[in-house]
Amino acid sequence: MLLSELGTSAHIRQSFCSAEAFASWLGLCPDNRISGGRVLKAGTRKVSNRIANILRMAANALSREHGRMGEFVRRFKGRLGKAEGIVVGAHKLARILWALIVSGQPYDEAKAFAITPATTARRLKNLQNQAKALNMTLLPA
Repeated sequence: MLLSELGTSAHIRQSFCSAEAFASWLGLCPDNRISGGRVLKAGTRKVSNRIANILRMAANALSREHGRMGEFVRRFKGRLGKAEGIVVGAHKLARILWALIVSGQPYDEAKAFAITPATTARRLKNLQNQAKALNMTLLPA
């Protein structure tokens, strides 16, 4: 289906300069209309694209799977609601798909969800903010 819609990997590389551009073309990213600093409309664009529909169905199926990608989709479904969480999962799948096509390397879930120093610092900062809101302090173990 992907090849029939988009063409070869060379054509995909030529058409889309980044994963963000690919996800935007699919209509899987936010379309925030802002005027004067005020958000007029927020949501995803209405785009009829077969690949986007397939990625949404795949994200919905992933929400029932055991694994890091399934946990990711379930976390966002709980945070944003069912429809928005599925779109977030489809957006992540689109970015992964674009990276696989451009790099030519196989998918490695451990590499995709690797814990980086930036991730650890962000989690620590969030925990410190939560502890501060509860009038507590964090001490290293």
